[in-house]
Amino acid sequence: MTAQTKITSAAAEAADILNRLGVSEQLWTGGARRVRSPVTGEIMAHVHDATTGEVAAAIEAAHAAFLTWRNVPAPRRGELVRLFGEELQAAKADLGALVTLEVGKVVSESLGEVQEMIDICDYAVGLSRQLFGLTIATERPDHRMMETWHPMGVVGIISAFNFPVAVWSWNAALAVVCGDACVWKPSEKTPLTALAVQSLFDRACARFGNVPAGLSSVVIGGREVGEALVDHPRVPLVSATGSTAMGRAVGPRLAQRFARALLELGGNNAAIVTPTADLDLTLRGVAFSAMGTAGQRCTTLRRLFVQEGVYDALLPRLKAAYGSVKVGDPREAGTLVGPLIDQAGLALMLTALADARAEGGQVHGGQAVALADGCYARPALVEMPGQTDVVRRETFAPILYVIKYSDLGEAIALQNDVPQGLSSSIFTNDMREAELFISARGSDCGIANVNIGPSGAEIGGAFGGEKETGGGREAGSDSWKAYMRRATNTLNYGSTLPLAQGVTFDV
Repeated sequence: MTAQTKITSAAAEAADILNRLGVSEQLWTGGARRVRSPVTGEIMAHVHDATTGEVAAAIEAAHAAFLTWRNVPAPRRGELVRLFGEELQAAKADLGALVTLEVGKVVSESLGEVQEMIDICDYAVGLSRQLFGLTIATERPDHRMMETWHPMGVVGIISAFNFPVAVWSWNAALAVVCGDACVWKPSEKTPLTALAVQSLFDRACARFGNVPAGLSSVVIGGREVGEALVDHPRVPLVSATGSTAMGRAVGPRLAQRFARALLELGGNNAAIVTPTADLDLTLRGVAFSAMGTAGQRCTTLRRLFVQEGVYDALLPRLKAAYGSVKVGDPREAGTLVGPLIDQAGLALMLTALADARAEGGQVHGGQAVALADGCYARPALVEMPGQTDVVRRETFAPILYVIKYSDLGEAIALQNDVPQGLSSSIFTNDMREAELFISARGSDCGIANVNIGPSGAEIGGAFGGEKETGGGREAGSDSWKAYMRRATNTLNYGSTLPLAQGVTFDV
């Protein structure tokens, strides 16, 4: 199957979108940092990196905004997020198109990412009336004990290129309704989408009225900008999404000043196929999870353990799917796999495939595809003799390693025998197998699914993982507590002073 060949200018399209979204040309022209589209290889913009002084100024402005914003009632804060959701809905097509140009996602996935932003806004609006604490039983008469939750301060958000806007919104929508301010450092590979989102947020603020300046801001740059955000004493929480190596750098720096870290790091996700699996459903679930976003999701399916009794039935169908999928310009109808983010990403993929061959793997697909100056490759299906070193190493590319197993316990042990612990799944129609997989003896990941792949998380459930994935949780459930500080309060409404634990102190 050949790749798409119709390539139109990404730079011209990006300029039109940025102008329609109200992003000042001064922000994306004349700067030293070039923004390259992986779709065509064109330079779309030249953005300005923030100096460390400008980062500090943004943080100080955010802190001043927080001192005002924390006094606004939470349901009123929710109204700002509701208005922002309306702006996102109106600009969905344009923002989705910009994600496609800057990241290389196919159109439906880019629109889906913007829909995630709209969904988390809806979630946060409802949450703004549910920031509740507990009333706690006390042993002292005429006393009441309770917990209360208060805004924390400035939240630093460091996002990755693969979900350039959705992950910011998971943090920012919740932080804003919790009473916090946000300073956002986007990936240096995807600054244009961040500037567009900030413009839409500014529109919502204008409609809301009296939003303190600096409540949300964007600081663009490389490692030095991230370090300035991480090290600033006015930032009590940093939510950082990226590689495990990045987390190892960020975590200790925050711990050194006793700040909180919310880390979303690597994911070497697996699926197990059992003899009772519905193979039609399995094929669709595996194909989307492994090839979607050109294998550049943190929840991408990278390891597939297939029971030896169904291996020969499933593998030919998977090979056919891999051979027929259309690779090309993600803007074109019918394309399912767009480019990798850059040439470095493509090089890592080709290196991993060479390592897999050296470790006994049989590679199907995986060839680089010459298309404009983009970074395209066919997705690779790799039959491996076992879980070798290259399999245990996460490669951010469309590579799926397939391994036979005989016993389910063996498969679960193999799935868990990697440093990462983000997402996992099992395909089975056996209730006992499904229940075992999601039990304490089953998957050790933060996400464990049955009869769907490891990707496709919804905002209603807390997102995150264990081990080298970092332990952070974003979006649904009780993740809002990460953006607030808890106080325990005891109120004495009597006329005596009984002490706890039977202590007496008479003066």
